Amino acid sequence: MITVSAVHVIAVFCLFVLSSATSAASLADKLVPETPYYFDSFDPAQQPWESGRNLNIEEVFKNYRYYEIVLDQNGSEITVSLYIRGDKAGSEKYLVLPDGSLRKK
Repeated sequence: MITVSAVHVIAVFCLFVLSSATSAASLADKLVPETPYYFDSFDPAQQPWESGRNLNIEEVFKNYRYYEIVLDQNGSEITVSLYIRGDKAGSEKYLVLPDGSLRKK
């Protein structure tokens, strides 16, 4: 027989799994794989990570510094490139974790 506390534990676990799946899926829903997106900031410490407001091409060229983010084909990794005055200054890869957070590769 299942006790009330066991039912609560199962319910909490199910909610955790569903919320993790939702946040991980939300990145794939927001970004099309292999397509570059441009942002004025990037903070990989956000949990879950949110991409922020996508810049259009006119806004990108007005900014001194901006980030290009590309989701890989599997939706499990992003490549983040920093541009300064239109020149690529560096690039880093991050794994997209099940809880929606990022881990530097």
